[in-house]
Amino acid sequence: MGNRNIKWGIVGLGNIASQFASDLLLIENAELTAVASRDFAKAEEFGAKFNALRMYNSYDMLFEDSEVEIVYIATPHNSHAELAIKALENGKHVLCEKPMSLSYEDAKRMIEASRKHNRFFMEAFWTRFIPSMQDVLQKINDGAIGKINYIKADFAFHGSETENKRLFDKELGGGALFDIGVYPLFLSYIVLGKPKEILAKAIKHKNDIDLQTSMILQYETAQSVLHASIVSESDMKAIISGTKGRIELNAPWFIADGYSLFANEEKEATFILPALGKGYSHEIMECQNCILHNQIESKLWSHQNSLDLSGIVEEIKNQIKLPF
Repeated sequence: MGNRNIKWGIVGLGNIASQFASDLLLIENAELTAVASRDFAKAEEFGAKFNALRMYNSYDMLFEDSEVEIVYIATPHNSHAELAIKALENGKHVLCEKPMSLSYEDAKRMIEASRKHNRFFMEAFWTRFIPSMQDVLQKINDGAIGKINYIKADFAFHGSETENKRLFDKELGGGALFDIGVYPLFLSYIVLGKPKEILAKAIKHKNDIDLQTSMILQYETAQSVLHASIVSESDMKAIISGTKGRIELNAPWFIADGYSLFANEEKEATFILPALGKGYSHEIMECQNCILHNQIESKLWSHQNSLDLSGIVEEIKNQIKLPF
């Protein structure tokens, strides 16, 4: 078995797929076997750019390609569940872009399909695998900043309806919560676990998607204050604060190239931990490692982790009355 090449397929060839494919080229035992888009010209252009062996104008044809071992799904949110399940039914391993689905029920169906067909499935929460995040979690586990009492994290930028059509598209699962709100929620969850209570308020678009959402996650002895917006900017730093000090992740924190450690209000140390390529490389290596070891889930971002996060998002979706 050893370190053989793993053969990848990519469906949905937008911006994120391009960034992912450029990282795939950096991994020596990763091969881009096939790409698929409903627009064949796009598939041809993408395939040529990233040296794919085959290009398809249908997702089904890619799923039926016997050489493809693992499919990366990078289509809009509303199609994730259906495509992931279809790929798993065709015997493919799956890395599905986050959020894995627009409902908790669909998330459960996806995990069930992975287990039923005994194929690897992971939600593409790439931030979990970047070196700075791994290091921060290790420091927290080692008690470097004591018991965590407070997390502040946001993800915000000024989107425009003309340039970021998908973001504002209700049919495609647009809006702040599902596109970027999942990141601050992920940070709170990976550090503090599932909250006891959630409070969320949103400012809505006329089509009912959320333009900005603020969230408080209440724990036994801690709180997380989180925010997501597609209509305004923020500093995009994240702070994790404990009884002995705090950690500040460099902006933008979800792809942090490092962080600072503070104790007694004094900066004690700065750590620089750049990611390889755009940062997707680390989740790619995790997928390949799991497949080579016949694991159907990652220990770092497990099926249960995805379900827990999906449940948190579902609660917020219901509180702010999103139409999905």
